[in-house]
Parts: sequence; C-alpha cells; structure tokens
Amino acid sequence: MAGPDLIKTLLYTVNNLLQQQKYKAALAVLKGFRNGVVYGAKIRAPHALVMTFLFKSGSLKEKLRAILKATYTHSRNLACFVFTYKGLHALQMKMQGKSLQYHSFLAACVGGWLVFGDNNSINSQINMYLLSRILFALSRLAVEKGFIPQPKHDPFPLFATLVWGIVLWLFEYYPHTLQPSLQSSMTYLYHDSNLWHDITDFLVYNKPRTGAEK
Repeated sequence: MAGPDLIKTLLYTVNNLLQQQKYKAALAVLKGFRNGVVYGAKIRAPHALVMTFLFKSGSLKEKLRAILKATYTHSRNLACFVFTYKGLHALQMKMQGKSLQYHSFLAACVGGWLVFGDNNSINSQINMYLLSRILFALSRLAVEKGFIPQPKHDPFPLFATLVWGIVLWLFEYYPHTLQPSLQSSMTYLYHDSNLWHDITDFLVYNKPRTGAEK
C-alpha cells in the first residue's frame, strides 16, 4: 500500500501547490511552455506529413525523419517563445506593479529575436503566417481608431484580386523569390498539369511513371 499512498500524497502536494496564488505567474509560464509543445506538434505534424509525402523524394525512413524533425523544431520553438514571452511579461508586471501595453510588445520582440530570428524554413513559415494576420488586424485597428475612414464597400474582393495576381506573376517570372514550399505547391498545380504521357499520369498519377513525357 506504500506505493498508492505515496502517489496520493504526491498528487495532493502538487495540486495544493498549483492552487497557490503566489506561484501563479511562474506556473503560468510553465504551462505556456507545455501548451507550446502540444500546439506546435498538432499544427506541424499533419502539415509536415502531407507536404513531405506530396513533394519530397527519398525513402520512407528519410521522410519520417523529416516529419519528426519539422514537428520537433516547430514545437520546441513555439514552446520556447511562449516561455520567454510569458516570463518577460510577468517580470515587467512585477517590476511596475501593473500590466501595460508595451510590456507585451517588448516581451514578444525579445522572444521573436531569440527564438524566431533564425532564418530557417520553419521560422519563415511561421513569421509569414503571422505577417498576413497582423496586416489584417492593423488595417481593422486603423479603421477602429479613426486613422483611416471606414470603407464604403467591402475591400476583400480587391484584396483577393491583387494577392492572386501578384503571386502568380511572381511564380511565373520570379519563382526564386517565393518560399520553397509555396513554389512546390504552385509547381504541382500550374506546371505539372502541363505534362502527361497517357491516362495513368493524366488522372491517376501526377508525373509519368515511365519517364516518357509529351
């Protein structure tokens, strides 16, 4: 019975610790790290699985290794960023006695520089993902604060027109300027569809199985 009793005592002690208000800030940092690991894995693993098997060559072992590496990198970086951001934010609050808007900005700037400042494929995708969303958010905020007038018509159709026009122009004439995974996706959609040999690689497969092409 010593084993179960010890576990019960340990769980009681841990749960009691988690309820202590004086440790809340530090515990929130730890849970943020945990959530970063879990969320990073949930987001990256399915994406890496699809992109690797669609666009990358190599053995099954090499593909699985690439998936695990991408998932680990995404999870680690996100967890480290959340840990850094929440830690620095809590430190600033403790020093000044209250939360101020610039606390979030400064803490995130430091975390972004330390964690996402390394120019690699994973960080590039995450940073570009965030860029598109903050541009939307800043546009809405500018309207909300009265810096720019409320549009009389929905600007989304014009936005979509320019986005697709520019990205296809870049892809067709300056593809090297686009992020590699976007290049691969667009090549599959717009260039690979120009090539076939017979019905098998017209409908069933993407590229000719025999190496012969028309």
